[in-house]
Amino acid sequence: MRAAGVEVFTTFEPGGTEIGRRIREILLDKSLQEMSPLTELLLYNAARAQHLTEVILQALDRPAIVITDRFTDSTLAYQCYGRGIDSKLIEEIDQIATGGLRPDLTVLLDLPPSVGLGRNRNANKTDRFEEEPVAFHERVRAGFLELSKMEPARFKIIDASADPAVVTGEIVAAVKERLSCH
Repeated sequence: MRAAGVEVFTTFEPGGTEIGRRIREILLDKSLQEMSPLTELLLYNAARAQHLTEVILQALDRPAIVITDRFTDSTLAYQCYGRGIDSKLIEEIDQIATGGLRPDLTVLLDLPPSVGLGRNRNANKTDRFEEEPVAFHERVRAGFLELSKMEPARFKIIDASADPAVVTGEIVAAVKERLSCH
């Protein structure tokens, strides 16, 4: 896209801003195992609200294509399906944080949790979520898959156990297809 002269802005959540990075440190801190699910939910949405105001909306106004690693779907999968918080509460808080903004395309890199956790261990990635039992990650995965069934036109599910070059090719194809629709 950049080679074609399209402005592309990449970012991630939580993070993407100084405030978001500080919130991310709190959310991922292994010493904070006692964090309540509601606190976690509110922190994610606080980081997202700042991210939207400071970064994403400005990029969209230029207009740029924004690619973000995680957004509202992740909150629903982790906090609703993983933690058990009522989806209506999550949606109400999300509406406040995002004003209802949704991605045009969500690429879901699907992988069995045991494989993903193994990859993270091999990469020496350890954080509060890595400490969760496999059952938690299985609920999160089931949540993502359920969300994709609710909005199949927005989601593209890609088998992340495939060769990285194949995965990349499928992501590029999904993005090109979505851009050709707009």
